[in-house]
Amino acid sequence: MKDVVFIKGLKINTHIGVYDWERAIKQALIVDCEMVCDMTMASQTDDVAHAINYKTVCEDIERLCHEIKAKLLEKLAEEICVYLLANYPCQNITLTIHKPNAIKQADSVGVKIVRQKSL
Repeated sequence: MKDVVFIKGLKINTHIGVYDWERAIKQALIVDCEMVCDMTMASQTDDVAHAINYKTVCEDIERLCHEIKAKLLEKLAEEICVYLLANYPCQNITLTIHKPNAIKQADSVGVKIVRQKSL
């Protein structure tokens, strides 16, 4: 089964970047996350205890963005995926982090990674 819990357009202002001037300010990030999971129990029981709570996932992603203080989006994305795979009942994650103000001529730039739970 390939059910998906998703978050689209989570807006976070945090410290990110490799240059000193970037480290001195907060910058906008937009996070999209797709978590592949089995929602059978949640759909059958109508009980949140059997579901992935997307509010909690959003809070965790925001907290991690502030705590990790990564220079690179790649590092930040990897650490978020590691945490989510370890703490939520999902088999794999597609995580996209946009840095919309990084390149003036582009709507957005960023990274997209796909990670899966180790067996």
